[in-house]
Parts: sequence; C-alpha cells; structure tokens
Amino acid sequence: MTASELHVVTGAFGYSGRHIASLLLKRGQRVRTLTGHPDRPNPFGNRVEAMPFHFDDPDALAASLRGAAVVYNTYWVRFSRGRSTFDRAAANTRTLLRAAREAGVGRFVHLSITNPSEDSPLPYFRGKAVVERMLIESGLSYIILRPTVLFGTGDVLINNIAWLLRRLPMLGVFGAGDYRLQPVYVGDLAALAVEAAEQAENLVMDAAGPETYGFEELVRLIRARIGSRAAIVHLPAGAAWAAGRAIGWLVGDVVITRDEIAGLMANLLVSHEPPRCPTRFSQWLQEYGDELGTEYASELKRHYR
Repeated sequence: MTASELHVVTGAFGYSGRHIASLLLKRGQRVRTLTGHPDRPNPFGNRVEAMPFHFDDPDALAASLRGAAVVYNTYWVRFSRGRSTFDRAAANTRTLLRAAREAGVGRFVHLSITNPSEDSPLPYFRGKAVVERMLIESGLSYIILRPTVLFGTGDVLINNIAWLLRRLPMLGVFGAGDYRLQPVYVGDLAALAVEAAEQAENLVMDAAGPETYGFEELVRLIRARIGSRAAIVHLPAGAAWAAGRAIGWLVGDVVITRDEIAGLMANLLVSHEPPRCPTRFSQWLQEYGDELGTEYASELKRHYR
C-alpha cells in the first residue's frame, strides 16, 4: 500500500467505518467518506473529506470514487425503517458497485456477516448474501469480510446489554440462552480490512475473535465485571422481543428485532473458520468494563436522526 493513495470509506461517521478511517489516517492515506449524513459534524475535521452517497445520481457517485485505490464498504441497514429497507439497501449497493467499476476502483473491501445465505428466512442475512453475489459478479477486485458480532467502545449489542444490566432489576434471556456467539473486536476488524486491501487475489473470509460464548454465559460475564445485581431470567423469544420493544419505546430506539433474536438462536454469529482476529473479549472486558454500558448506544440516533 502506497502512502497518500486515496481510500474511500463508506460510513466513516459510523462504527466500523470510523475505525477503518482512523487506521488509514494513521498510515498516511488520503481518506474520503461517502455518507448518508454529510451535514453532521465531521469527527475527523478536515482530515477526511465527506461526500453524500448520490445513489440517485450514478454519475456523481462514480465521480466521488474516481481515483480511489480502495473502497471499504460498510453500508447496510440493521432493520427496515421507512424507505430504508433491505431491498433498497441491496439496490443502492448495486449502484455503488457499478459506480466503483466505472470509476476504475482498484480494490473493493466489503463488510458482510457470518453465515449469509440467499435461502435464509432472515432478510438481514439473505440480503447480505445477495450483495456478496453482486460483488463477486461485478468484475471488481474484491475482499469480502464476514464479521460475527462486534465489540468495542460504543458498540450496540454488548454495550447496551451492559447498559441494561446497570439499570434494570432483571434482564431477560430469550430461550435457553445456550446459543453461541463469537465476539470480534472492531479494531481487529479494521486492521484485517486494511491488510486485506493489500492482497491481490479475490477472497471471502470470516472475521471472528478467539473466544466463543453461550449467550447467557456472556451476559453473566458482563454482569460480574460491571458489578450488576440484576437477575437473569429466561423468557420465550416472543416475550423477550416484547420486552425489548417496551424498553425501546422508553429509550427511543430499536433495542432488538425478531430477526436478530432468531439469528442469535440459530448460532449465525459464530464462525466455522479459524479466528483471524486476536483480541480476547474477556481481556478487553477486564480493561474497559468500568466504562462499558455507562451510556446507551442508540441505533436510531447513529443512523436515522
């Protein structure tokens, strides 16, 4: 990777995109972001140029990508809301891929999810698989990274579990709580994405950490570290989703969706490949547990407001 090349990160004001952009800046690269929120305060100041996505103007979108050695794509939606649907996100990604090819982008690094399938009953995982096929068939040089569930300061799932444990007298675990997940540190994912961009061949690989937990095991680990006394109770999946909706109404957010519960219970956030990311969640939790869950991480505030 040559210093001062132009690298474009979609969603550098978000979570994984912000970590990728930060790492690129440390390596001396020129960084541009495409964002759905170009009017938001730029956390990077003038070090990162911000431009809108221009999904409705393919020529302008291609112009914003022209000269880029690498595009790192984090664009997707966690759930359908208003006009932001999975089908629309897939169509927008198709437009982005066509623009990248027209612009002569050298390498396209795409963040997907573990265990995507076009046959999945879950639109998140099905849509991710559709987009992967689009990229593979696009003619672009590509890397597809499939992260499990991210952790790090300000993540949504693990941070908000801690937030709830700090404030509620009890926390519901859906079903038996023995379904597994394999957390991956967001900084490790960013490093893997930047390193993958330097490889020549087309690759599809999982991005997972070295530790796997049962869901209840993970919740109890977090509870012990933050000193919570909240009781852990087992609820049917439907009841847990209803409780999540009630909490979401109180905090003005979508805490969890039916599909996310189903994906967790189906063990879709576990990799079947050797772990490529070294940071252990247990060690990170010991170091950063005092700040975990002290503030709520709002999905709607981050992406829709």
